[in-house]
Amino acid sequence: MTNTLRPQDLRAACDPASLPYADSRDIPDDPGALARTQPRAHAALSLALSIGGREHHVYLAGEPSMGRTHFARRFLDPAAAKGQVPPDWLYVHNFDDPDRPRAVSLPAGQGKGFKAALAKAVTDMREEIPARFEREAYQTEKQSLLRGYNADRETVLDEMEEKARGEGYSLFVDDQGGFTLYPLLEGKVVSDEEFERLDPELKKSLKAKGDRLLEEMGTALRRLSKEERGYRDREKDLERATAGEVVDAHLAALADFRAGSPAIDRYLSAMRADILDNLDAFLPQPAQAAPPPAPHGEGAYPEDTFYRYEANLFVDNGQLTGAPVVIEDHPTYFNLMGCIERESEMGALYTDFTLIKAGSLHRANGGFLIIRVDDISANLGAWESLLRALRSGFGRVEDPAEGGEHVRTRTIEPEPLPLDLKVVLVGPDEAYELLLYNDERFGKLFKLKAHLQETMPRTAENVLVYLTLVATVIREAALPPFDRAALAGLVEYASLLAEDQARLSLKLPLARELMIEAAALARGEGAETVGAAHLEQARRARDFRVNLYEEEYLEEYDREMIKVPTTGQAVGRANGLSVRMFGDYAFGLPHQIACTVGVGHGGILDLEREAELGGPIHTKGMMILKSYLLGRFAQDKALVMTGSLCFEQSYAEVEGDSASGAELAALLSALAERPIRLCYAMTGAVSQSGAILAVGGLNEKIRGFFTVCRRRGLTGEQGVLLPADNVVNLMLDDDIVAAVAEGRFHIFPVTTIEEAMEILTGIPAGAPGPDGSFPAGTLYSLVDERLARLARFAPGLPGGQPGRG
Repeated sequence: MTNTLRPQDLRAACDPASLPYADSRDIPDDPGALARTQPRAHAALSLALSIGGREHHVYLAGEPSMGRTHFARRFLDPAAAKGQVPPDWLYVHNFDDPDRPRAVSLPAGQGKGFKAALAKAVTDMREEIPARFEREAYQTEKQSLLRGYNADRETVLDEMEEKARGEGYSLFVDDQGGFTLYPLLEGKVVSDEEFERLDPELKKSLKAKGDRLLEEMGTALRRLSKEERGYRDREKDLERATAGEVVDAHLAALADFRAGSPAIDRYLSAMRADILDNLDAFLPQPAQAAPPPAPHGEGAYPEDTFYRYEANLFVDNGQLTGAPVVIEDHPTYFNLMGCIERESEMGALYTDFTLIKAGSLHRANGGFLIIRVDDISANLGAWESLLRALRSGFGRVEDPAEGGEHVRTRTIEPEPLPLDLKVVLVGPDEAYELLLYNDERFGKLFKLKAHLQETMPRTAENVLVYLTLVATVIREAALPPFDRAALAGLVEYASLLAEDQARLSLKLPLARELMIEAAALARGEGAETVGAAHLEQARRARDFRVNLYEEEYLEEYDREMIKVPTTGQAVGRANGLSVRMFGDYAFGLPHQIACTVGVGHGGILDLEREAELGGPIHTKGMMILKSYLLGRFAQDKALVMTGSLCFEQSYAEVEGDSASGAELAALLSALAERPIRLCYAMTGAVSQSGAILAVGGLNEKIRGFFTVCRRRGLTGEQGVLLPADNVVNLMLDDDIVAAVAEGRFHIFPVTTIEEAMEILTGIPAGAPGPDGSFPAGTLYSLVDERLARLARFAPGLPGGQPGRG
C-alpha cells in the first residue's frame, strides 16, 4: 500500500526541543501580540481611536469562543489609560423651570466634593439662619423698625382722631386695623341703638356728614397703608440682609467650584436668591395637620423643599486614572440609558432631580462602551434609544414611551448630556449583515468593522506569539507554570482546534478551559508544573464527561444492532462516515450506504430525500452522481436505469455532501456487480468530473471508524479513504498514529473516484480510449456494459419481457 499516509503525516507534532522556553515563566510579555494575531481588528480599532465624531463606532465581528469582549478590553484598556479622565456630571435644581433639571460638570473628582460641601453649607444655614434671627442685634433692629412704624401710625391716627372730633365724630380703630366713625351728641358717643332712635332727618344728616368725613380721611388711610407696606418691606429687607450674610458666608466655602464652572456659579446665585425668597422654610414651623395626598400617579411632591438645594452626583469619575471602559453585559433600557426613579409619599408617586440615575452610556462618556449584540437585541427599546443617542450626540434620561405617548404620569425632563464616546458592538458576522441590510442607521453610525480571524499560520514566529498569549492566560488565571512539553502540547491543541496542520486556532477561550482543567489535575497530584500528561489527561477527562451518547452508539455497533461490517466485501455497499453533534461534543460514526440498480426509467432515487430526511446539500450531492454518470458513460448511449441509494439504519435527517463519494462508490459497485471491501470506510464529496473534494470533520470521522474497528479487533487491513486535500486537516490522536505506524490501520488520500474505486474493489477503474470505450477487465468497462444492457432492455418494458440487467 504505497499510497497510504505515513505516521508523520497524520498530525503536526510540535517538538518541545524547538521551543526556547523551559516553562511558561520564561515567556516574556508582548504588548504587540494582539496586533500580530488580529491585524484587521487591530487596524479598525486603531483607526477608531484616531477619528472623532459620532459616526465611526466599531462593530467587532467574530465567532463565539474567540474571546471577542476580552480582545476589545485588552486593546482599549491601554488606550484608555493614556486618555483624559472625563468630568464628573451632576444634576441640580432648575429654579426657573423645576421640571427641567440642569446638568453641570466639574473636573473629575470634584463632583463628590461639591455635593458634600453643598450639603454641609445647607445644613449649617438651616441651623444658623433661625439662630441669627434670635440674636439681640437682629431683634433690636427689628424692634426699632416696629417702633418707628408704630410712631408714624400713631401720628396718622392722632391726626385722623383730631379731624373727626372737629367734625363731631369719634374715631374707633379695632384690633384688625378697621376704622369706624361714631357721631357725638352733647359730647357723648351715640351707640348704634341710640342712633336708630334718632330723628330720621338727623340720622340722614349725620350719615351724610360721616361719609363725607371718611372720604376726606382717605388720604390719611392711604398714607397709613403705605407706612405699613414700607414697614413690611423694611422688615423683609432686614430678614434678607441678615440671612444673606449667613448664606454668603457658607457659600464662600464653594468659591473654588464657582470659579472653575460658570454653570455652578449661576446655580449658586439662583440658589441664594431662592433661599432668600423662602426664608420661612428655615424657621421653625408650627405643627399642623398633614395635607391630603395628591391622587396616585400625579407626581405629588413632598412638603420638604430643601431637596432643591441638593446636588445629584450623576456620574462620578473620581476613581478613574484615564478614560472609562465600560462593559454593559445587561443592556436593558434603564441599565443603558439611565432612569428617573419615583418614590411614594402617602400613596402618591413623586420624582425630582435627585432621583435621576445614570446608565452605562453616561458612565462610559468620554471613553468606551462595549456591548454584545445578542444582549442588546433582546431589548429593542434599548437599541433604538442607543442609536438615537449616538445620532444626536446627546444622552437623554427619560421615561420610555411604552404603549404610546397618550398615557403619561407627571415626570421631569433632565437636560441631556453631550456625548463623546466610542461604542464597540460585539457580535457574529451574521448579525452584522442583518443590521447592515435592515437598519440604515447602523451603517451610518458603525462605519468601522473590526474582523477577528479564527486562525493564523503556524510559523515559527507565530508559535512564539501564540505562546505569549498562552502565558498571558496563565498569569491572569493564576495557573501553575506549564513546562516545555505542555507548551508544545498547547501548540498542537491549537492546530487541532483549527483542524489544520498549518494553522493555529485563535479561539483562546477553548484553550484556556483545557489549561485550567489541566492545572487542576496538576495541583491534585501536587505537581509544581503542568506537563503534557496533564493536558492529555484533561482532554480525555473532558471527553469522558460528555461522550455518553457516543459510548451508547458504540455499544450498538458492538452488539451489531447497527450493522456496519468492517470485514468482508459486498456488492453495492460501502461504508460512509458522518459526524454527530451533541451540545459542543462532536464524534464520528460509520454508516453503511446501500445501492440497488435495475431496468427502468426512474433514474437514481435518493431514499433520504423521498422520505424527507435529506437536506438540500445532500440532494445536490445526489444530483452530481447522475451528472458524473452522464459525463462518463452516456456519451454514446442514453443513460436509462432505475437505482436507489440510502443510508441503512438511518432515521435522522441527513445533510451535507461528504458522503457523496461513498454513495458513488456503492452505485458503481452495484452497476459493475463487483464487491467493495468493507474493511474500508470513505469520506469526501465528489464533483461532476469525479474529483474527490475536501470535507469537514475528518478527525472525528476517522476516530469513529477506528474505534469501531478497534473494539472488534484490528485486522491490519482496515482503513479510511479521505480527500487528498484534507491531509493538512489531520490532527489525529496518538493511538491512531501508533496503529498506522504498526501497519494495523491505514489512511488513503485519494484525489479521484477512480483512484478510490481501485482501492475499494481491487480492480483498476480504467480510462476511456480514443473511441470512448474502457479497457477490458476494468471496473468501468463492467459499468459501461451494464448500463448498455439496461438501456437496451428499457424500451421493451411497457409491452415485452424486461429481461435481466
